[in-house]
Amino acid sequence: MGLRRFGRSSLLLCAAMGIASISSSMRSGAASADVPSAQTSDEIVSVRRLTEEQYRRSISDIFGADIKISGRLQPDARRDGLIAIGTARTSINTSGLAMYDAAAQEIAAQIVDPTHREALIACEPADTKSADDNCARSFMTRAGRLLYRRPLQPAEADKFVKLARMGAESRRDFFEGISTSLVAMLDSAPFLFRTERAVRSNGELALDNYSIASRLSFMLWNAAPDDQLLDAAERGELTNEAGLASQTDRLLASPRLEDGTRSFFSDMLALSDLDMLQKDPQIYPRFNSRIALDAREQTLRTIIDVLIRRNEDYSSLFTTRRTFLSRSLGLLYGVPVTSRAGWEAHEFAQDDPRVGILSQPAFLMGHSHPGRSSPTLRGKAVRELLLCQPVPAPPPNVDFAIVQNVKDPRYATARQRLSAHNSEAMCSGCHKLMDPLGLTMENFDGGAGMRMTENGAPIDVSGELGAQKFSGMDGLGKALANDPATGECLVSRAFSYALGRSQDDVSLAKATEHAGTALSGNLKIRALFRAVALSEEFHKMPTASGAPIARADQVRSRMESSNGP
Repeated sequence: MGLRRFGRSSLLLCAAMGIASISSSMRSGAASADVPSAQTSDEIVSVRRLTEEQYRRSISDIFGADIKISGRLQPDARRDGLIAIGTARTSINTSGLAMYDAAAQEIAAQIVDPTHREALIACEPADTKSADDNCARSFMTRAGRLLYRRPLQPAEADKFVKLARMGAESRRDFFEGISTSLVAMLDSAPFLFRTERAVRSNGELALDNYSIASRLSFMLWNAAPDDQLLDAAERGELTNEAGLASQTDRLLASPRLEDGTRSFFSDMLALSDLDMLQKDPQIYPRFNSRIALDAREQTLRTIIDVLIRRNEDYSSLFTTRRTFLSRSLGLLYGVPVTSRAGWEAHEFAQDDPRVGILSQPAFLMGHSHPGRSSPTLRGKAVRELLLCQPVPAPPPNVDFAIVQNVKDPRYATARQRLSAHNSEAMCSGCHKLMDPLGLTMENFDGGAGMRMTENGAPIDVSGELGAQKFSGMDGLGKALANDPATGECLVSRAFSYALGRSQDDVSLAKATEHAGTALSGNLKIRALFRAVALSEEFHKMPTASGAPIARADQVRSRMESSNGP
C-alpha cells in the first residue's frame, strides 16, 4: 500500500504533528469560544491514553464492525486499582508505537480497498489516479471529527490534505493518498490520547464542551462521542446544566450503557487479569483458557442482568442466586447446559452455597494460587476491590512454609495452617483484615470446585467483617450488602474511573461524599452514573493557587516519551 514508502517516517511525522499541536496550545493558551476571550484561557489539564478496547471500539463505531485489527496494541497498565487511572499516567513506548502504526496501516488499507471505499469515502475523486484536495478534505474532515472527538483545526486539516496529496502523487492513486493521510491521523497524539482542555474564567477551570463530551461518552459507553453528542458540544450545550443532563439521560437510556457498565466493572474487579490466569493441570485438570474467558463473561453477564436489565441495587450482586452458564462452565458446576448457541440462564437453589458474584469462578479462580486456594488472596481482593481498603504488603523474609504445605498432617485445612502462620506478630495484623473474609470461601478450591472437606477434615466457613459475624458465601454476601464501605467504595471507584484520578485525591473524596449523600443509599447504577456526570467535580478542575492539575511540561513530557510505563 501507499504507506509502505512512508511507513516509519509517516508515523514520526504524524506524532510530531499531533504533539506539536498540543504543545503549542499549552504554550499559547488559545481562547475558548465559550466565554469572552478577555477573561479566559484554554489549558490542557489531562491526557489519557486510549485503552485497547476503546481504540478498537472507536474504529468499529466510525468505520464499521467489519474493519479488522488483527494485531495487539500496547498493553494497558493498572494504577491505584484501575486501568482508567493508569491511562492518565502512562505514555506510549517504542514497541507500542510500532504496534499502533501496524494497526493504522491495516485499518487504512481496508478503508480504501474496493469493498469499503464507496461506503466510507462519500465523495468521488475527479481522477482516481491523481490527487483531489476537495474530496480528500471532505473525507479527512469528517473522519477527523470523529477520531479526534472534536473538529479538526484548519491547520490540521491542511496538513492531512497535504499528506493525501503527497501520497497520491507518489503512488499515482487517490486512494493511496487517503491511506497515507489516514495512517498519519490514526498514529497521531490527538487520536491516541484523550486530551482534556479546560477554560479558565475568573480563576476557575472548567472543561470545555468537547472534553465534557468525551469524558461523558467514555464513562457511560466506553466509546468516543457519537455525532449527536459532538453536535451538542459544538452548540455549547454541555457547559450548562440542562444540556448536560439531557445528553446524560440520552446516553443512560441507550443499549450501549451495557458496554460502558461492562467496562467499568471489568476494570473495578480486575477481570482482565483472567487473560493471564494459569492453574496446575495435574491439580485442576478441568481448567483451561476457555473456562477462564467464560468465567469473566459469566460475571459480566450477571452484573448486566442485575444492574441494567433488572435495575436492582448494587448490593444485589452479592446475594443473587441468578447467573448464566456456558457449556464449559456447566461441566465445572456439574449442571447440564443443553444450549449449543452459547449461554443459558440458571438460578441456584436456596440451600446451594453458590451465592453472589464472589462465588463465581472468575473471583474464586482469579484470587487463588495455581495449585491451591488462598483465603488470604481472596480476603485481600474483597478489602481492596470491593471496600477500597488497601492492605499493606507482607514484610520481607516472611516464612510461608506452613501455609504452602497442604500435606502437613498437623494442619489439614487452610484455617489451621493460617492460624499457625499468624502466630507471628509480624503477620497477624494484616491477616486479621484478610483471612476472616477469605476463609468463608473455603468451600471452593483454587479451581472453583465445591468441596466440604480438605484432607479429610471438615471445612469451617465462619467469618467476620467488622462487627458482623457470619458463615459461608450467603453470610458474606449479606455482610457486604450491609456494610456502608461497600457502597462508598463503588461511588469512589465510579469517580476515579470517570476522572482518571485516584482515591487519595482530595476533591475526589469530597465528590464521593457528596454523591453518596445525594444518592441516599440508592446504589442503582444509572442513578450513580448520573450523579457522577452531573456533579461539579465532573466538569470543574481542582486547582492549587490557580494552577491546573496537570502542568503543561508534565503532560508534554509524557506524550513525547518513548520510554515504557
